[in-house]
Amino acid sequence: MVFQSSSIGYTIMGKTADLTVVQKTTIDTLHKEGKTQKVIAKEAGCSQSSVSKHINREAKGRKRCGRKKCTSKRDNRTLKRIVKQNPFKNVGEIHKEWTAAGVSASRTTTHRRMKDMGFCCRIPCVKPLLNHRQRQKRLAWAKEKQDWTAGEWSKVMFSDESKFCISFGNQGPRVWRKRREALHPRCLMSSVKFPQSVMVWGAMSSAGVGPLCFLRSRVNAATYQEVLEHFMLPAADQLFGDADFIFQQDLAPAHSAKATSTWLKDHGIPVLNWPANSPDLNPIENLWGIVKKKMQYTRPNNSEELKATIRATWAIITPEQCHRLIDSMPRRIAAVIQAKGGPTKY
Repeated sequence: MVFQSSSIGYTIMGKTADLTVVQKTTIDTLHKEGKTQKVIAKEAGCSQSSVSKHINREAKGRKRCGRKKCTSKRDNRTLKRIVKQNPFKNVGEIHKEWTAAGVSASRTTTHRRMKDMGFCCRIPCVKPLLNHRQRQKRLAWAKEKQDWTAGEWSKVMFSDESKFCISFGNQGPRVWRKRREALHPRCLMSSVKFPQSVMVWGAMSSAGVGPLCFLRSRVNAATYQEVLEHFMLPAADQLFGDADFIFQQDLAPAHSAKATSTWLKDHGIPVLNWPANSPDLNPIENLWGIVKKKMQYTRPNNSEELKATIRATWAIITPEQCHRLIDSMPRRIAAVIQAKGGPTKY
């Protein structure tokens, strides 16, 4: 360390590594002004050799420590091209293709280079396949609705069906257990070949959620009209009262059937035009995801217990959650326009 005493007038010199930030700044400033090393050492309160070493280090730059990399920039560009050509390959397959191109590197080096390039292994997002025509229609729809405010979207009642299974797949929760408890009944996730499931219809607005309808059979136009009669109309009374609203539905065959269109027209219910394959534009899809996430730790044994769990989880959805989802509609519209009609993060 360097110690100074203005009253006594002496300086205890230290090593270069002991230079403080203030001393280094002083040395750099005086060196740029053209001062000699002797003057700089006196002003900074350190030895002349420390000043010399600091100036030389700054001029040359600190060399990289460690072993030289076994791959060149050209090899790394080859690896980057391989990853981008097929990002679904695993590290072993990428390493095999990279070494086949004449690069001598281990599998660990391959993985390390991929990480250095910013590539991370993640579960891919699943989005509906959109053809060119559907992208164009989504883009035109988004441009048509881009001036709608959150207040205008609050007048829309969003609806959709969703399938709930007793088993939600392999991406379920982890279990805390001891070393020899792998087969203990309380630590097992049960699976069956054909898990029981139920199809549910629901509706929501910025004011909250409507009643659920459990569909017993395949939904056709006649079945869907019964759902509208006994569940959609009560939901509209609950969420909007006497106020006007717009009904949203996707383009499923039962929804777009002529008989269904006639039923809605006869009941004086305006329907929001909707682009095909656009679940990312429907906030109720996110609501279904919230419900399923809340249910991932439950273990229903049959369809009746599953229905009871769905009802209980649906009942605790708050109007604030629905309001936040509806408020995201302008951002969803902007995301579709930015993606030129392609898939979005929603």
